[in-house]
Amino acid sequence: MNNSVVNTARLLAAGLRALLVLTVLTGIIYPLAVTGVAQALFHDKANGSEIKADGKVVGSSLIGQSYNLPLKKGQETPAPDLKWFQGRPQNGLGSNSVNTQYKLILSGATNRAGDNKDLIDWVTAAKAAVVKDNSTPGHPVKPSEVPADAVTSSGSGLDPDISPAYADLQVHRIADRNNLSAAQVQKLVDDHTTGRTLGFIGEPRVNVLELNIALKALLAKS
Repeated sequence: MNNSVVNTARLLAAGLRALLVLTVLTGIIYPLAVTGVAQALFHDKANGSEIKADGKVVGSSLIGQSYNLPLKKGQETPAPDLKWFQGRPQNGLGSNSVNTQYKLILSGATNRAGDNKDLIDWVTAAKAAVVKDNSTPGHPVKPSEVPADAVTSSGSGLDPDISPAYADLQVHRIADRNNLSAAQVQKLVDDHTTGRTLGFIGEPRVNVLELNIALKALLAKS
């Protein structure tokens, strides 16, 4: 009986020592080491890829934002503020995503097939809206010029980037709405176009938040 008690006590003591050691190693030392390495080598990414403007954090380069006018009485969704570059659809119109306002709590897609009537109707309406919103005197937009990312959201609904083609499509509208030359706005787009990762991964892209920050800075100077 005494031996049994002694053995049990030894096992409990060994278990407690193992628990303590593993807690210190995996709960304190390892997290601190990983955090230290991340902060030292990948400081920007470890902190959420923050984007700052005027000394304040205004968003993340990984998450899209809305550029809309205030919601008016009777509206279900706000109208886009057309003096700013617009991202991929996130208001349900032309969107294949369940995300409706870049809400981080909700991410995903409805996975509708290409021949789904609702999806076809959304894309058709979205294309018409893109043509109407971006046509300016002397520079009409043709439906055939509207790229796919202008009328469909990404799979997550949170994509912060658009294609250079969609950014170029918005140049004359942005110039017209902000009393800028098309050349000035096009230079902003060109300067903020990122190529394929490592030269072959993904597609060229333009981060809408970074582009609008640059546009705001240009407007402040003009």
